[in-house]
Amino acid sequence: MDKGVLATALGSPAPFGQSQFAFMRGNAFEAKVKADGGAELLRLLYERLGGGAPEPAGDAATPDLSAAGPEGRAARTALALREATAAGGWALLDHPMLALEVAGSPAYLEPDAVVVHPDGRWTVVEIKSFPMIDASADASKVGAAARQAAVYVLALERVAAVTEGAEVGHQVLLVCPKDFSNLPTASVVDVRKQRAVTRRQLTRLTRIEDIAAELPEGTTFDPACAPDELDAAVAAVPPAYAPECLAACELAFHCRAKSRAEGAVEALGRSVRGELGGLTTVAGVLAAAAGKEGDPADPTVAALRRAAALRAEALESAAALRAGSIGDHAGSGDDGTGGAGGTGGTAGAGGTAGADGAGRTGSAAGTAGASEGRS
Repeated sequence: MDKGVLATALGSPAPFGQSQFAFMRGNAFEAKVKADGGAELLRLLYERLGGGAPEPAGDAATPDLSAAGPEGRAARTALALREATAAGGWALLDHPMLALEVAGSPAYLEPDAVVVHPDGRWTVVEIKSFPMIDASADASKVGAAARQAAVYVLALERVAAVTEGAEVGHQVLLVCPKDFSNLPTASVVDVRKQRAVTRRQLTRLTRIEDIAAELPEGTTFDPACAPDELDAAVAAVPPAYAPECLAACELAFHCRAKSRAEGAVEALGRSVRGELGGLTTVAGVLAAAAGKEGDPADPTVAALRRAAALRAEALESAAALRAGSIGDHAGSGDDGTGGAGGTGGTAGAGGTAGADGAGRTGSAAGTAGASEGRS
């Protein structure tokens, strides 16, 4: 199922995507890194993760991984990994195809490269086009690359489990442009934490067969269906929307609209949802804060009411300060003469006239007071 097409049919297309310029720049940088049989890539890897192995001297194997379909490519990649491990030398697998079971169905993954070390260790290589300035890159982008590489590590472990002498390294090589140039540099990223989190999430996923079994009879996600029918079909699979979905899922904008229409607190973020406990709607949160609903003994309700009281107190203080500031202006005047006008006029209109300095007001009392002040 193409979620992008489905989102367009639902009237909520995802208006995001990488620009063609970014694609071309990324592809050009990757080609530069892998030129000459991956000599530069292997040099960077040897500097960071070479260990006690002999330095690759341009004789690294680069097996052909072409095959028909993703299943064929995955099988050819597994065979190439076993052969390279048995050979006991350096090998560079360019865009291998890996398979990983997700919710009971195979998902096919394509890392940028996998390097086989002479000692049988396998290292995932991620090539990104964002810069590494002074040996440091944007933390959020590095984190996203680490999570992506952790999935590749999990997929490689399935192959390594049936390959004698193979071991998947938990340190991946991140290759990026150096500073503001197009020269490659590299950094080692430990993905053990991301691997553990991803593995736990995969074990908790509901199998696709179980989800399909709970759908109403005749449910279809055909984009050619009527919008109402398609919307009902999508709603039959309860979404778990969070703002982070906007960066990864084509249906995120559709789910966000539904979440906002229902007033679900998930639309505010997972961290906020976790803090609110049993309060699941924005209306419920506001009612609890106003003291209209909720158990006062509930710590969440008590915290909300305390926050509401602090907010009201801050607004009252700000209003008082603002009123005092206006009164000061009314008493002194902007030109030193309006203050007398304010004294001569009525309290409200005269103050306005005094603050105006020239006595510009529609009130007769303010005008009279200003005139008396000038005389």
